[in-house]
Amino acid sequence: MEAGACDNANAGAPFIEQSSGQGDLSGSSDEGEGTMDKEPVPAVETESMMKRLFGFEKEDLSSWHRLVCLLNRPTDPASLGIFRFLFGMIMAIDITQERGLSHLDYKYLDGAPVCRFPLFSFLQPLPLDYMYLVYVVMLFGAVGIMLGCFYRLSCLMFISTYWYIFFLDKTAWNNHSYLYGLIGFQLTFMDANRYWSIDGLRNPPKKNAQVPLWNYTLLRFQIFIVYFIAGVKKLDADWVEGYSMSYLAHHWLFDPFRMILPNEMVSLLVVHGGGLCLDLSAGYLLFFDATRPFGIFFVSYFHCMNSQLFSIGMFAYTMLATSPLFCYPDWPRHFFARFPEILRPVLPLTYPPPQPSTSCVYPMTQHTSSGPQDLPPAPKTRFKHKLATLFTILYLAEQFFLPYSHFITQGYNNWTNGLYGYSWDMMVHSRSHQHVKITYKDGKTGDVGYLNPGVFTQSRRWKDHGDMLKQYATCLSRHLPHYNISDPEIYFDIWVSINERFQQRIFDPRVNIVKADWSPFRPNPWLMPLLVDLSPWRTKFQEIEGTLDNQTEIVFIADFPGLLLENYVSEDLGNTSVQVLQGKLNVEIVDEKKNYTLQPGEQKQLPAGAYHKVYTVSEGPSCYMYIYVNTTEAALQRNFTKLFELQERVRNGTETEPLPPELQSLITGENEGSEANVMDPVVQLFLRRQRRMKEVKKRREANVGERLNRFIVKKYYMLRRAFLMTAIAMRNLAVGLPPLEQLTREVAFANMKEPETEANQDLKDEVGHDEL
Repeated sequence: MEAGACDNANAGAPFIEQSSGQGDLSGSSDEGEGTMDKEPVPAVETESMMKRLFGFEKEDLSSWHRLVCLLNRPTDPASLGIFRFLFGMIMAIDITQERGLSHLDYKYLDGAPVCRFPLFSFLQPLPLDYMYLVYVVMLFGAVGIMLGCFYRLSCLMFISTYWYIFFLDKTAWNNHSYLYGLIGFQLTFMDANRYWSIDGLRNPPKKNAQVPLWNYTLLRFQIFIVYFIAGVKKLDADWVEGYSMSYLAHHWLFDPFRMILPNEMVSLLVVHGGGLCLDLSAGYLLFFDATRPFGIFFVSYFHCMNSQLFSIGMFAYTMLATSPLFCYPDWPRHFFARFPEILRPVLPLTYPPPQPSTSCVYPMTQHTSSGPQDLPPAPKTRFKHKLATLFTILYLAEQFFLPYSHFITQGYNNWTNGLYGYSWDMMVHSRSHQHVKITYKDGKTGDVGYLNPGVFTQSRRWKDHGDMLKQYATCLSRHLPHYNISDPEIYFDIWVSINERFQQRIFDPRVNIVKADWSPFRPNPWLMPLLVDLSPWRTKFQEIEGTLDNQTEIVFIADFPGLLLENYVSEDLGNTSVQVLQGKLNVEIVDEKKNYTLQPGEQKQLPAGAYHKVYTVSEGPSCYMYIYVNTTEAALQRNFTKLFELQERVRNGTETEPLPPELQSLITGENEGSEANVMDPVVQLFLRRQRRMKEVKKRREANVGERLNRFIVKKYYMLRRAFLMTAIAMRNLAVGLPPLEQLTREVAFANMKEPETEANQDLKDEVGHDEL
């Protein structure tokens, strides 16, 4: 029976190679399996439904030996080799972009007073020149993976440096950067250099040699987990009800859907409903032969859209490269066989068939025939085959467990669970921050002051995560004594809205975070609870916002009993009021030294250019809203409208009165930079905005050639800076630092930007809404 187990294993395996009877595509991966005997071949029995769908029989999982045979079955290395090449190439590109090689000196500048957020406190960045060396090692590792050159060493070079950088900065963590590290880790143990690799040219036994099926099993299961767990996480009520990513419906990519559906339905059905269905079904669509073409089409369309919707680096292209892994392993041979013969020397192999490999388990043939009932001897399975099978099982079990392991790492749980980098809860939560205040208190003198949010750090992510807030407070307590603040106490008042709920505090503002207790394995005691019982108010929010005009803004606030919000109304916000929705408030106007008690439905006008305090005095949480109009911007817009109408009348000849000198620039001041000579600030701002709108229109209407040229130029200067700064660092390590004047000139030369960038640095929207 054991021999039979291995024979069945040759038919297929779960998430490895489907055998659906559609032609002989799967047959090419079974070369060299003892088929040279000239004995009569018995009739092939009809395949069962399970074997046609999944490529194996349930008996193949009935014993350890059968499972080892199944997962170590010899398989064509072609698809794995192509994926190895694509992954290495994508990672080499990613290193200069999302990994940050092009701006490494900004992030790790020596001696800069910067607060960092490593996973482990003992992890610290190396000196800048050595950080460049780390990136060079990682880059060479990625290129080595791509070329299949010194493959194992290249994988170790890549993953050792990649995970070091990954753990060094939690603010850069996301699901796709975590996925890159996982795939690199898997490839280290695989035989992905058996096809289209330099190692194959150097070592003939490795060239075009078969690989065990567990190589495909790991990668396919990993991608299945990414899709499926992401879909399971989207069963969250906020996603199903359309609150997580509602803003996406306004993107131009959804214009075709808005032609037949209102914007609200586009958000609910297309963005949220479509995303949920695709994630839940993508893995299954890619697995089965009959649905695979549809699966590849839909996931390709999905990832192409994501590349335009989000700044996610090379993630969309990495996922596109994984889709062919679900096809038959020999698909590259059929694909490249269609190319002209003259290109064959530089293309992947299409023939001969793959050669046997010691990494696989082969069925042993029986050369003596004692009778039709005799079975061939059981194949030999070595220790490494069993170890590979055990590794596959444990790795997959761990990947299914980790997204739900938050009951262990409770200290990292906030309003969302986990370390926000291995849960596959991609885009399930959106946040907006309305108010962030950092208060310090001198432990000796008692003096109180305020810090600019984000001081001493380059990231904003600390605002949502208790573990990073603790690291940030500890870092601030080390820096503030240099500014004559002894034994500082640090207090954070951070207001966040998650998935369009009320703005509310996420952490207790009364707790000194420097001395606060925090453990990765215990719940955070100073995390404020999310007021989920107020979630139904979101429907009311939409109704209230629908009654407002375009100039009126609104902010919805919820607060806990016994706490207060100290706020300042900018002078630009000349029409601001607070209105109670639920609970009871006490509003104190600081300058007037007066208090006003407000009940539900009552409203109080707030003076501009002054502080006020809002106390929650009810037994339960209070809910209220700020209603405000940016009167300065409204007046500016009215002036812009008048200037535009005057400009149009002058252009079409209907304006009979001569323009006063201060408005002559409406006609003469349209050229780039000429608004600098205009004395009237309103006219100057009007001309600057017109130039910006002109540039935006030009970009939107650019043809494919112009857009491609702009893309190439942008990438060229980015790669140029990365290369030059790396060369400077390597020179410094090799021969030492040059004179400061020379180093300054070299860095200035590396910083040279494309002319278009320099010309448009000031093309920003100068007027925005002030934050309450």
